[in-house]
Amino acid sequence: MTELLANHVAGRWQTGQGPGSTLLDPVLGAPLVRVDATGLDLPAAFAFARETGGKALRALSHAQRAKLLADVAAVLQANRDAYYAISTANSGTVKNDTAVDVDGGIYTLSQYAKWGAALGNDRHLIDGSAVVLAKDGAFQSQHIQVPTRGVALFINAFNFPSWGLWEKAAPALLSGVPVIVKPATATAWLTQRMVKDVIDAGVLPPGALSIICGSSAGLMDQLQPMDVVSFTGSADTAATIRSHTAITRHSVRSNIEADSVNCALLLPGHAADSDAVALLAREVAREMTVKSGQKCTAIRRVLVPQALYDSVAQAIGAQLAKTTVGNPRNEAVRMGSLVSRAQYDSVQQGLRQLLTQTSALHDGRANALIDADPAIAACAQPVLLGTQDPDGHALVHDIEVFGPVATLMPYRDLEHGLTLAHRGQGSLVCSIYGDDASALATAANDLAASHGRVHIVSPDVAKLHSGHGNVMPQSQHGGPGRAGGGAELGGLRALDFYHRKSAIQAAPRVLQALNQSAEA
Repeated sequence: MTELLANHVAGRWQTGQGPGSTLLDPVLGAPLVRVDATGLDLPAAFAFARETGGKALRALSHAQRAKLLADVAAVLQANRDAYYAISTANSGTVKNDTAVDVDGGIYTLSQYAKWGAALGNDRHLIDGSAVVLAKDGAFQSQHIQVPTRGVALFINAFNFPSWGLWEKAAPALLSGVPVIVKPATATAWLTQRMVKDVIDAGVLPPGALSIICGSSAGLMDQLQPMDVVSFTGSADTAATIRSHTAITRHSVRSNIEADSVNCALLLPGHAADSDAVALLAREVAREMTVKSGQKCTAIRRVLVPQALYDSVAQAIGAQLAKTTVGNPRNEAVRMGSLVSRAQYDSVQQGLRQLLTQTSALHDGRANALIDADPAIAACAQPVLLGTQDPDGHALVHDIEVFGPVATLMPYRDLEHGLTLAHRGQGSLVCSIYGDDASALATAANDLAASHGRVHIVSPDVAKLHSGHGNVMPQSQHGGPGRAGGGAELGGLRALDFYHRKSAIQAAPRVLQALNQSAEA
């Protein structure tokens, strides 16, 4: 029987008491490990994190917490090869895609360690300047932010078992808030192994980091008013979380990242052989194939001037034709698999729905897989769809196929193109391609209201830009409306695990002492 991975709660490793769920190799179909959380004492787990982990973290300064993040990053870096092997086996990723997840998580931790070190010995954050409430300034008000006295519960998605944890844990731990992570079952092995390495290394205080693998049943029931929950996944599950009494009755703060039908927009005025068209084609193909299109930030809709529709379709198709799909262990493969056959079936179902209103402009489904059995492997070939009626064919703006699928559509003029971009009803990111600075700025300003991030690609940043779908800790990650309304990363603004704001009203000498006490 396969190994049963242990959970780490209440300061010790514990295995579930049920049969558990078996994690499979998505290419070979072979069983890997099992996960189970049956029988765990969840109230005790949450209480230990709040009381023991929270107290220990709050006793540290920002610089001391930053040192913890740096130590965690060092542990992960030392075990990096093992994580690559697990990702290949459990997520079906090629090396470059594994790097996005594993190295991206380590980088984010390291970046927050640097920012935290710069905050010095403070234990709380001063929010703005003191405001006079009485004559001669004898009585004043000063806003401060302090760590929330709760736990941060992360219910994470299957596509980023490494980065999905550390991009949330970095600002939480730096804020002085303990973390309980519940990774998606299908790819929980990598998350569990990383947490195990960190716990075994003893770099964090007891209770600062816990992990529960398996069913999420009962987790939301443990949340109390000072806790925070962060969810990444489907809009349907997000709605269930938002309706839970922990949020509706106890005002537990929630941060949601949900479905997002992101877009790329080519501005008017470019020839078919222009740099702007070439940049768009390369980026669309990359976003369709990195992690097999399993990214919440991936390009799903491509908006171009009507006159360039055919030319852009050919340019993207030429890029996709270079993509070899199959077993990531084979050096000839450039795109691995989806994380499971269940996800493969979901992608095929979504593709069939979109094909009722679109046609295939580039269809790789007839191509043979490399070193993989199509009856077993969860490998999906890239498909570029197209429609000449983006106004009437509403499905392209509503259905997110979470795989290597995107839809090309034409617009009449820029106003029409911007209108189509907004039809995503709130997205994580859109990218704009062109070379006129004024036109790019105007379009970005228009699209900012419905997108968490606007990524502008012009020829002068062709080799320097971070990529449409690459989430950097320096920039906002999240989006309004359909995308969930959440907000993560974006530098120190992501220290949203603090109690948001308290007004301290007192004599100036008391406020002065308050400011000085942060460094005591």
